[in-house]
Amino acid sequence: MVDEPSGTPLYSIAVAAELAGLAPATLRLYEEKGLLTPARTEGGTRRYSDADIARVRLVARLQEQGVNLTGVGRVIELQEENDALRRRLDRKQ
Repeated sequence: MVDEPSGTPLYSIAVAAELAGLAPATLRLYEEKGLLTPARTEGGTRRYSDADIARVRLVARLQEQGVNLTGVGRVIELQEENDALRRRLDRKQ
């Protein structure tokens, strides 16, 4: 079984960007485009989880393959739908 990345928000934007190998501005752009939704502290500071960083890496990988951000959003949406359908199917078996 593959371990799922943790959803616990741990990292500041600077640390998350470094872990993903991107600039903090890129993470802000992904958030602006709806591709990423980091947690926020009570003061409004972004906090990124391991799952968020995995998603950032996926977005960056798709962009490197020539997919624009609109297309990336659609790919992620389809992957999430597929995952949900697989879970439903697994529950029925």
